[in-house]
Amino acid sequence: MSTATATAPETQQLGLAGNAPAGPPPIIVTEKAATEVKRHIASMIESKEMEPDGKLYLRVRVQGGGCSGFQNKLDLDAKYDEKTDHKFDFHGVEVVVDKRSMLYLSGATVDFHDDLNKRGFTINNPQAKSTCGCGSSYTM
Repeated sequence: MSTATATAPETQQLGLAGNAPAGPPPIIVTEKAATEVKRHIASMIESKEMEPDGKLYLRVRVQGGGCSGFQNKLDLDAKYDEKTDHKFDFHGVEVVVDKRSMLYLSGATVDFHDDLNKRGFTINNPQAKSTCGCGSSYTM
């Protein structure tokens, strides 16, 4: 006899993949951000910068640097290491975060803005205590 379990609506679209921690995802990638990542990958395929059957992940990471000590980085990366990375799926985009960065990114939201005053990706990290004057680095 088999049993069926219901999946919460947010985990249907924001599914855990690979070796992601159990429970709700520790980071969120908005639908707007995922759409922009897909658009960028499509333009790379169109301009022959990558093969149509190639695989790219959105890598979200934290590195030391900047005026305040930490900086967030977003990259498209062809590499995923099961031993050192967590993998998530957000709106059809596979996202990888290394285990060290995950310590600093818990609760963070990756979004994309296309407004008159702001265009580009942002990472809102509720763990950041303060940011530098230009807003590109922060302290924890």
